[in-house]
Amino acid sequence: MNAITIPKSSFAKGDLVVVSRAEYEELRARPPVREFKPTKADLAALARMRKNRAAGKLIPFDVLKRDLASRR
Repeated sequence: MNAITIPKSSFAKGDLVVVSRAEYEELRARPPVREFKPTKADLAALARMRKNRAAGKLIPFDVLKRDLASRR
């Protein structure tokens, strides 16, 4: 087994990760994860939801679920 010395300044912020070479190569071989980019319509819908939530117009999910179950 090889011993290495890592200066404390390298991981002062807690961002040091140690993995085996095989695991590292496996992670590098994976395709990159696509990032979600909201459209203008998505952003508008989110703004509407936030406005409705602030106005108290939203129904909590558990209440909706209970009401729908009672209609059966």
